[in-house]
Amino acid sequence: MTSTTSVTKVVTVNAPIQHVFDVFTRRFDSWWPRNHKIGKADLQVAVMETHEGGRWYERDVDGSECEWGRVLAYTPPARIALSWHLDGNWQYDPDPAHASRVEVAFYVEAPTRTRVELTHSNLDRHGKDWEKVRDGVSSPGGWASLLEDFAKVVQQTAPAA
Repeated sequence: MTSTTSVTKVVTVNAPIQHVFDVFTRRFDSWWPRNHKIGKADLQVAVMETHEGGRWYERDVDGSECEWGRVLAYTPPARIALSWHLDGNWQYDPDPAHASRVEVAFYVEAPTRTRVELTHSNLDRHGKDWEKVRDGVSSPGGWASLLEDFAKVVQQTAPAA
């Protein structure tokens, strides 16, 4: 369900679900753009720890780490849910009451075709700047382009049929 406080984006890729899930999670850094970061230094690696309670963060070239959120649910290869702790100024807010939710579901459409649905919800939890967050993640440079980048890496690394 989509409302003004959530954004949903969908991409379908020609690859088996397990590969698609692994690229999204275990190989997260392979498709995450270097300019999508919050630290002051250049992004060295984007990390998604692959277990419930794990961290979702960046490590920059200067060794600093910047939290983005937590892994709320991890159910391979069907779904992952993340808390998003970045506010309207793209700064980390540690308060869980202010975090939105990014839920990614993976659906088999055929043995070598997978649909990925990403829903970023509860955006109003970001307070007075929540519409800035919504507009950012729904903009052409937001989740749609990130999923396009992800799909390219999936296609390039998909096992031969």
